[in-house]
Amino acid sequence: MTLDPDDGHLREGATALLRRVRRLRKIDGAPALRLVSAEGEELAVPPALLGLLVSVAEELERGNGVSVLPLHRQLTTTEAAQLLNVSRPHVITLVERGELPFEKVGTHRRIRLADVIAYRHAQDQRRREALHDMVRQGEDLGLEY
Repeated sequence: MTLDPDDGHLREGATALLRRVRRLRKIDGAPALRLVSAEGEELAVPPALLGLLVSVAEELERGNGVSVLPLHRQLTTTEAAQLLNVSRPHVITLVERGELPFEKVGTHRRIRLADVIAYRHAQDQRRREALHDMVRQGEDLGLEY
């Protein structure tokens, strides 16, 4: 499911939801939210699900599109490349080096979304560590920036 931020009603709805959630009474540090059907049936929204709704609404309010996909979903190499913000040939190189697990479906490679997210997280962590090392080296050398 993909939500388009250019849909004005969706963006307005996200802003209205955020405004209301921020005013809600908090229980154990999290806002308490209940959904009520047209027939009056009530359903409590678990805090984790409310957190997801708030995250989606915040992204929509900022003008960002949002996609919700199951972690077990199989991606094409093109879709994986788009999520990683790299080229498709680079994804194929990662797959061939064994850095990104995949399955063959016929002659096509398929990569689990969960594996793409794990790879991206590991890359982000390596970048943060490298930046931290560069800052520390600069400080050790007395460089100012």
